[in-house]
Amino acid sequence: MYQAQFQKIFEIQKQIRDIHPLLERVFPVVVAKDGHFLIFDVDPFGEKYVFIKKEPSPVPLPKKLRASFPLECYGNRAACVVSEDAVDSIEGYVLIFHEFVHCYQWESCEQELREGLTVAKDETAKGNYMWEINYPFPYDDPRFERAYLNFLTALDSGNPEKVSESRKHLRKILGEKDFEYMVWQEWKEGFARFIENRIRRRLGLEENHFGLERPWGRVLFYEGGARFIEFLCSQERDLLTDIKAIFYKISMLG
Repeated sequence: MYQAQFQKIFEIQKQIRDIHPLLERVFPVVVAKDGHFLIFDVDPFGEKYVFIKKEPSPVPLPKKLRASFPLECYGNRAACVVSEDAVDSIEGYVLIFHEFVHCYQWESCEQELREGLTVAKDETAKGNYMWEINYPFPYDDPRFERAYLNFLTALDSGNPEKVSESRKHLRKILGEKDFEYMVWQEWKEGFARFIENRIRRRLGLEENHFGLERPWGRVLFYEGGARFIEFLCSQERDLLTDIKAIFYKISMLG
């Protein structure tokens, strides 16, 4: 039951593990099916996935799912949670590794960084525990649209001064919580997109640059963040392996 398909995770890992140290690890994989979580984890020898247990999902599950979050029913361990179609194509496996990036973020520094965000504190205090998805960011504000396009253009130029100036302008026109939300998405989803595209290049697949299409939404920051991180790592090579430092660079520049 899925173990044979999950072996391909290890096969792909051998091809990509030198891209970033986080890819030396794999994480629990959960198949969401018929209102239940089928939980698989790596055996003690790190050679294969084994079935752990089946648990009811506390929330309704979509038919197609690619996500990662800590599982209360599995000791709050971060896991990649997917619908069973994820193992039907190489694209699905790439997205499993995308979700592994989020597992790594959660286990390494995400919780610490989140505690320092005013936007996280204020939104959860209001009972909005889904703030990362539904925060009311002013995507359609013309000032923001112009400023973010200018930022993307600055990244394309590779000019550090232009990038810094464009970030200063974004900080100036956005409120504190809006700026924090942008930074959070650029770091969290942008870094996962950044690693995903490096994996895609290695495997000879088309890169994922979705997010710039109008109307804008939070996926804009997946693409903007990935480009920003690519730029930052080109300026400072040691930054690549320090994801907490990447967050602070994104947050403080400008």
